[in-house]
Amino acid sequence: MKNAKSVIAISGGIDSVVLAHLCHKLNFNFALAHCNFNLRGKESDADEAFVLDLGEQLDVEVFIQNFDTEAYANENKCSIQMAARELRYDWFSELAQQLNFDYILTAHHADDNLETFLINFTRGTGLNGLTGIPELNDNIARPLLPFSRAVIEAYAKAETIKWREDLSNTSRKYLRNKLRHDVVPILKEINPQLLDSFQSTLAYLNDTADIVEESLNAVAKRAITDMDDNHIKFKISEFKKVNNPKAYLFEMFKDYGFSEWSDVVNLLDAETGKYVISSTHKLTKHREFLILTNCHSELDSESISKNKPVTLSAVEVQKGQVKTPVGILFFDEADSLKDNNQSAIYVDAEKLKYPLELRHWQTGDVFYPIGMKGKKKVSKYLKDEKLTPIEKDDTWILTSENKIVWVVGRRADDRFKVTDQTNQIFKIELR
Repeated sequence: MKNAKSVIAISGGIDSVVLAHLCHKLNFNFALAHCNFNLRGKESDADEAFVLDLGEQLDVEVFIQNFDTEAYANENKCSIQMAARELRYDWFSELAQQLNFDYILTAHHADDNLETFLINFTRGTGLNGLTGIPELNDNIARPLLPFSRAVIEAYAKAETIKWREDLSNTSRKYLRNKLRHDVVPILKEINPQLLDSFQSTLAYLNDTADIVEESLNAVAKRAITDMDDNHIKFKISEFKKVNNPKAYLFEMFKDYGFSEWSDVVNLLDAETGKYVISSTHKLTKHREFLILTNCHSELDSESISKNKPVTLSAVEVQKGQVKTPVGILFFDEADSLKDNNQSAIYVDAEKLKYPLELRHWQTGDVFYPIGMKGKKKVSKYLKDEKLTPIEKDDTWILTSENKIVWVVGRRADDRFKVTDQTNQIFKIELR
């Protein structure tokens, strides 16, 4: 840590100011980063001025960022505290990345850890919510975490360190302050060694969390049969083998925004096609599997354009290749007929009417699968092919005058096949 390049998240309060003095005393390579949230008028500006003076005193670089926190909270429909947290950490992360800081140092201490534990406990949480604030989380380090607020105050007074008092810390408006001023003092009165006992409890809980993670990883290793950037496929039988499937499902999928855990458990015995959706993900039952995919309530412009139908004019086709959302389509005259396959089909060129259209298949689409008698709904064809929901969603069709020429990458249509009367054979290939 001493040889690393760090930035201290400094408010001007006693904890972060003590951390800055300690890093200076230890000759650490560090800078200061202060957020002015503009929530307390002149007091906020005074905090900013104090941090600038401290930077001069310690002879270190200072970064200041001003935020319209209330506007951000209103825009994102979150509390002021949550808005400040998001703005703060997003900026620290951006700063560290741009200026190559190895660590972002925050001044959380043992009392903060206890308060966070109690907040999570009162709101309801799983085991992870009771294991405390990590001393190191990616590039965020909390070197004061083992020390109590009392020890930090004693050090500040002994070293005659000056700091700024934030009067909002005395307000009972926020849950953390209620716990800090009303609950924790009573707990410390009951047990004067509360923080020591709490540290032991955290150690036990973290040991238990390690056992849970090891067991979870073992089940995940057996259950996951396939995964890529778009989906993860889980074997249902592996969840049914364990004593408490709900607990494993919770631990496996809790980070994907799901909250209706009874519905998730019910998927194990549901019909194919049933699903549970969160704000970010979709968990679908497909035969003997659960398939986890991303889902977005609002598609970005790139996604929207990716899913738009593509019109292919005669001129574009004559050029020989067209870039599409599913790959590059190549069009070329063929001297002889070869067997159709998943990546290429051969059609009668004179039967194609322009413009062609490449689009997602839709409910009600019908085609005449080559080699079969009669017509078939695309939806029934895809079901019979036992495609996963993801594969179905990714299926496109090439059409001519609304007649399907090709279920792309899967099956050609009999109406456009090459016959003895064909004068010009056209090869259409997807790469």
